[in-house]
Amino acid sequence: MKTFVLSLCWFGLITLSCQPSKPAEEIIPAYTIEQFLNTEQIGGSSFSPDESKIMYSSKKTGIFNAYEIPIDSGQTQQLTDSQSESVFAISYFPEDERILYTSDQGGNEINHLFVKNLNGEATDLTPDSTAKAQFYGWSHDQQSFFYTSNTRNPQAFDLYELEVSQIDAIENNMATYQPRLIFENPGQFYPSAISEDKRLIALSEPITRQKVNMYLFDAESGDTQMISQPDDTTAYSPQYFSHDGKYLYYLSDENSEYSYLGRYDLQTGEMEKVKEAQWDVVYAYESRNGKYQVVATNEDARTKISITDQETGQAVVLPSLPDGEISSVNISKSENLMSFYVNSSTSPSDLYVYDFQNKQYQRLTNTLNSEIDQRHLVEGEIIRFASYDGMEIPSLLYRPKKASAESPVPAMLWIHGGPGGQSRLNYSALVQYLVNHGYAIFAVNNRGSSGYGKSFEMADNQKHGDADLKDCVAAKDFLATLEYIDSDKIGIMGGSYGGYMTLAGLAFTPDEFKVGVDIFGVSNWLRTLQSIPPWWGAARESLFAEMGNPETDSASLYDKSPLFFADQITKPLLVLQGANDPRVLQVESDEIVEAVKANNVAVEYIVFEDEGHGFLKKENQIEGYQAILKFLNQYLMDNEKQPEKTAYLKD
Repeated sequence: MKTFVLSLCWFGLITLSCQPSKPAEEIIPAYTIEQFLNTEQIGGSSFSPDESKIMYSSKKTGIFNAYEIPIDSGQTQQLTDSQSESVFAISYFPEDERILYTSDQGGNEINHLFVKNLNGEATDLTPDSTAKAQFYGWSHDQQSFFYTSNTRNPQAFDLYELEVSQIDAIENNMATYQPRLIFENPGQFYPSAISEDKRLIALSEPITRQKVNMYLFDAESGDTQMISQPDDTTAYSPQYFSHDGKYLYYLSDENSEYSYLGRYDLQTGEMEKVKEAQWDVVYAYESRNGKYQVVATNEDARTKISITDQETGQAVVLPSLPDGEISSVNISKSENLMSFYVNSSTSPSDLYVYDFQNKQYQRLTNTLNSEIDQRHLVEGEIIRFASYDGMEIPSLLYRPKKASAESPVPAMLWIHGGPGGQSRLNYSALVQYLVNHGYAIFAVNNRGSSGYGKSFEMADNQKHGDADLKDCVAAKDFLATLEYIDSDKIGIMGGSYGGYMTLAGLAFTPDEFKVGVDIFGVSNWLRTLQSIPPWWGAARESLFAEMGNPETDSASLYDKSPLFFADQITKPLLVLQGANDPRVLQVESDEIVEAVKANNVAVEYIVFEDEGHGFLKKENQIEGYQAILKFLNQYLMDNEKQPEKTAYLKD
């Protein structure tokens, strides 16, 4: 885009030439990964009992801890000081400032619930070292909270209730830990919603990703009743019981490509559709006293929030906010305040609070590192291309500022986790780091990704390493048509399922991608599916239905596994792995690395001893992300094109 200088031509006095100005050249520094990761990563929100403060989680110290921020002053205070294990804030207590938080050991995903008392001491409320616990919310009377645990049966999550008075007694050494078992899970269910009177519990039963049944459990009678329609292509997801006790609200894609919000009449059993869009409704909830209903939709890789005042039936119109998506909406107990986050490709999540009465919002955090100029970051662009069979594949393209026909850049495909995940227009330190250093990133939502209708999501079932990989090859071919992409320098990378796709790309299409970066990816599906953690329960059967059952589909799983075809890998490979990963075991990476080394192929391997499925500690992220850039610079980008700073023409 050309810019023009606004100048005055004084006719009769002097003669000036009014011409378009040359675009100003702006120098963009090559930011370090430390600068990108010194952007504060935050999440979660809980209002204090008097609603004067909000508690959240932050990685400010390099590891997640709980913090609180007064709404008036904005001066944060650190509430926990863990040096080794990430702490994720859950909630203040309803009537005092004790806090609940969750933590595991080294990323092993065996989460426990803790209370930090007013004297600063912490107590493990779920002390079984082998059991995983998950918070399920406070009771409506605020005298207890619910949680699930697999302490009774490793393969089933039971629902428990723990009274606040009992916690008080434990703190005073007057009682022992005695939670109340509310729902004993036979194994296949997941508790999803609890009625205000604690009588009814909505349950989901996953059969496959596309078939999830819905049940009601009556805590008084002990009866469990299936209330969804028996349909092999319908997924139900209970959301909440209405404040008036009349309805159970749920999500369903019955007779629809996309999930909509419906409700079940608890008296008559009638089901009706309430809200729908040409995208998936992804969650819904009601504020404490039923004044507001919040509904979120996934609209083309962005979250859109709608809030309805249920007393008037009118939509709440929020004031103009910074560019980005609103997420993690939390309405306070009084229903006067609402906390939420705003996030975009170029802006990490920041915490806001909105006052419903004066209709004003306040920004509470500014998480982007002040050393980084936001103008130097790159917005993701939604791109669609036709795959090998004509199917349209939605993707996100991040183009370096310097990329041009005269200066084409190398590119990396980014493949999300899952299967069934989705790359979204959110801030990513790794993506921005690589783009800042001259790499285009193409985040491919290949068939099987969520968010684009259930037909698209089902299109890769039992076809992994084949149809989805062909989408990735088509993505590479599409990139090669762009004049600012160096078509001879396109690689593939991703984490978890994306790591598998990286290995599959190098093994099954060895001439397509120049390099691969595998972040805890599956190399042997037979072993991975046999080693699924017991707490996955019914979800394991759902994964078997999609990927294949190792007992009955061993031949097809063998053919999907890059490890058994590693002799075909001829391109440089970088592998990153967490030693404590319970989902993709370290042996998956150990063996693929050794197999590729036998080919005399360049292989680099980094194992983080204190990480699991995903790297949470900043120091490990720094090491891992630096290694990725160094690897790409060595094997994908010409050394003479590795700039310490880049220049582009400013619009």
